[in-house]
Amino acid sequence: MRKKSKRKAINKVKKNPLWLTLLFCFVIALIVDVFIAFFASSFTTYIIESKIVGEYESVSYLAKLYDKNTDENEDIFSALNEEGRDYYIADKHGKIIYQNGNNTMGNTSGYLELPSMADKKGDHGDVRAYLDNSTEGFLTTDDEGKITFDPESMLAFAYKVEKDLHADTQGKQASINLPIWIAIDVKDGKQVFYGKASFVFSMSDIVLLSAFILVGIALVGCILILMLVNMITTFTSQKRMTKYFFTDPITRGHNWMWFTYKGEKILRKRKFASQTFAILDLVFLKYRNYCVCHSVAEGEEMLCKIDRLIKENLGKNEFSAHYASANFALALKANSPEELEARVKGLLEKLEALESDHRVTFHVGAYLLQPVKDAKGRITKRRDIDIEREYNNACTARATLDGCDDSGIAFFDADLVEEQKWIDIVLDKYEAAIENEEFVVYYQPKYDPKTSELKGVEALIRWNSPELGFKAPSTFIPILEKNGLIPKIDKYMISHVARDQKSWLDMGLACVPASVNVSRAHFMEKDLANQIKNMVDKEGCPHEYIEIELTESAFFDDKKAMIDTIEQLKDMGFKVSMDDFGSGYSSLNSLKDMPLDILKLDAEFFRGDLNDDRGEIVVSQALKLAKDLNMLTVAEGVEEKEQVDFLAKYGCDMIQGFYFAKPMPKEEYTKRMDDLSTPENEAIAQPNPEALRKAEERRLAAEEAADEKAAAENEAENPE
Repeated sequence: MRKKSKRKAINKVKKNPLWLTLLFCFVIALIVDVFIAFFASSFTTYIIESKIVGEYESVSYLAKLYDKNTDENEDIFSALNEEGRDYYIADKHGKIIYQNGNNTMGNTSGYLELPSMADKKGDHGDVRAYLDNSTEGFLTTDDEGKITFDPESMLAFAYKVEKDLHADTQGKQASINLPIWIAIDVKDGKQVFYGKASFVFSMSDIVLLSAFILVGIALVGCILILMLVNMITTFTSQKRMTKYFFTDPITRGHNWMWFTYKGEKILRKRKFASQTFAILDLVFLKYRNYCVCHSVAEGEEMLCKIDRLIKENLGKNEFSAHYASANFALALKANSPEELEARVKGLLEKLEALESDHRVTFHVGAYLLQPVKDAKGRITKRRDIDIEREYNNACTARATLDGCDDSGIAFFDADLVEEQKWIDIVLDKYEAAIENEEFVVYYQPKYDPKTSELKGVEALIRWNSPELGFKAPSTFIPILEKNGLIPKIDKYMISHVARDQKSWLDMGLACVPASVNVSRAHFMEKDLANQIKNMVDKEGCPHEYIEIELTESAFFDDKKAMIDTIEQLKDMGFKVSMDDFGSGYSSLNSLKDMPLDILKLDAEFFRGDLNDDRGEIVVSQALKLAKDLNMLTVAEGVEEKEQVDFLAKYGCDMIQGFYFAKPMPKEEYTKRMDDLSTPENEAIAQPNPEALRKAEERRLAAEEAADEKAAAENEAENPE
């Protein structure tokens, strides 16, 4: 859905609206043309009809005079001749009976349509007519025999008349005489009266009509010019908007939107179907640190330099863009992973050389986009291209380099796919696993290195899934921590360990404090101490049998909140320990400020040669420092007798490791405690009666408080 909406946004910007402008202007021009043609036609028709009607009336009058005279003597012809009009009379065979003036009638015949005379002449006021010799070729007849007076023919005829006759020598206004012969049946149809009608058009009529046509042409021309200007403006604006839409505001180069749009177009082309491409995620490490050391402006200028250098090293049909923050997306041709790796390393060397007074490094993740083949093994076009998906795969590969400060490249492979699938499985199933109690508690005892006496135990989690099998904590705990879900596991462990401790105490077994790890994210909650107290009290376990264990990295967070929580836990009777001491860089500073009870030395302390003077000094002094601070010490990860003897020599209180015992299920640890609960170990086996009494009181108080809360909620829901 997100990809579809993004593509829709791109299409809106890329959409060229010129065709709408063209269509609109075409419609306007067409309307104007139609209006001009209609007006010219109407104007011409009006002028012609008004003149023809007058001429027809005159010819018709002469024809009626002749038709009414029965004697056909010279007197009637004299009367007709006085009108000064050329005419002649012929019988039905065409023989001329009488003629006055010149007979210039042509051979083309037709009819004139006079709507204003429709009540007098036919359905349309039709009048039979013949063209004059001078008008043949200018006036035309259509398929139905109708004589038409189109403006172009009239203008041509006017030009001919003006050329031949020029203007009136008396200074009168020049005019155009458009002659035509009108035929009227007389003597009951036995004869035809042909009268010459002269339709006189003044030059003002022609000029007015011509001016109107020219104005119309000019108007259409203006519309076409405006249309052209609008097209150019629209095209320029659209190009400017597209460029802005695809431009990164920092580097002024291409942005991620352009990369996805351009990339998918290139990768879908058939000519690149057989070419392997690599989608890369290149990140400038510690960009924020660079901005702090220099300035934000210099940091952005550095991004511009990186963007330019990348573009300078691109080949034909390769492309890149600034993704976000300090990330850049690249698409490079790759004939093989080895060739790509060599090329990327060369690019990284150039990038590292951009800055001489500040060490800059880069991580690159690569995803190879192989050619696509059909069922028959033939290479086909890449149709299912999703740049965001491919780039995300590259980012996943790049993330495997986290923790390394040197430049490097990592490739996305099948193992990463399985890893991502496993992450999805964990996130999808962990809540159901908690509800079904699929997480089980394993216990690893802690022993006194001198007496081999059981002194403590650490609770460790395992996942025994009916569907997935038995899973070690390293396979799911980091995933839950990264996604902020680890507090639920912390609560699960505290409740189950407290429940186990209470049951062992009730059995009279040799219980020792059990340490439970609490994540740094959970430890930042202000009411954590009360949460732990309520969970332990609910199970009825004495507080001194629960030890809250923190990793050293947790001490780098909010120190004040951390100290407040530790003090609250200690006031409630819990022990608090620091795990993995020595794995970080601020251990001594943490010891100075934190009121801890127990210090657990990281296993790395005991790796290597313990007889080395420097190693011996560090370990011995760490143990002495803890003793001076009234803290117990635990050495974890101990696997060899030499290590046990060494730690015993320098006063380590407890040892946890495979040398004494591996993590074991609850049942096995219970049996181990039961073996200790013999008559000779009776003093160890007996729990503190006072502690048990107080724990029972707290448990009963917690149950009573829970009952009161439930009753109050029930009363609020059902007031009656």
